Amino acid sequence: MPTTTLKITGMKSDECLRLVINAIQDLPCIGYVDVSLATGEAIVEHTAMVDEADIRQIIEDAGYPTA
Repeated sequence: MPTTTLKITGMKSDECLRLVINAIQDLPCIGYVDVSLATGEAIVEHTAMVDEADIRQIIEDAGYPTA
């Protein structure tokens, strides 16, 4: 499975973390999600049906810019 790692800015609490994780998990074909509040990184395993742009968009739609 492809793995995408993204930097996320603006997460400040466990609630922010939950929002980002839930948004990513709402995408189809997601295998594994690890989001760290400490580092501001998201590591996402997904099938080829989902690409990095889809993941970035869903995170940004949740209100958190990606780098």
